[in-house]
Amino acid sequence: MSKVDLAKYDNSWYDHGPFLRRLVWLIIGRIIINTYLPIPAKFKVSILRLFGAKLGNNIMIKPKVNIKYPWLLEVGDNTWIGEQVWIDNLDYVKIGANVCLSQGVMLLTGNHDYKSQTFDLMVGKITLADGVWIGAKSLVAPGVICQVNAVLGAASLLSKNVPANEIWSGNPAIFIRKRIIE
Repeated sequence: MSKVDLAKYDNSWYDHGPFLRRLVWLIIGRIIINTYLPIPAKFKVSILRLFGAKLGNNIMIKPKVNIKYPWLLEVGDNTWIGEQVWIDNLDYVKIGANVCLSQGVMLLTGNHDYKSQTFDLMVGKITLADGVWIGAKSLVAPGVICQVNAVLGAASLLSKNVPANEIWSGNPAIFIRKRIIE
């Protein structure tokens, strides 16, 4: 029987971006974005754009948001990013317009191959189309696509794609019903 050997773990293939950019972002991100200090959302958006994020207009960024790499982030107009949201974007994250990420949501683009002896890093993009709502304390796994107006209920784990206008919930998340917007 094979065993996991983390001493052989090697993610040298993964490009994190230039060291200096990551270091400066780590410091500035903690001071401006990942804080409870009352910093205006418009200023936060400006800082994220400075670090390469592609951001639309009228974006709300609440306190204590953690964004791994802003240069791998795109967010559409009128989107809300709630308190303590963690965008762990080792790969590209595209968030559409009029999206709501409720408190404590985690968007995780990285995972490990549990079948591999060396526990290899695996990454996958996340796409949240226009009108998506991700409920509080939910986790969206690598490679997931949520189509227009999809909803993920609070405290759910989503590892599958969600079709347009569907509500999913649970751990693992399953289809609950259609979303009807009146």
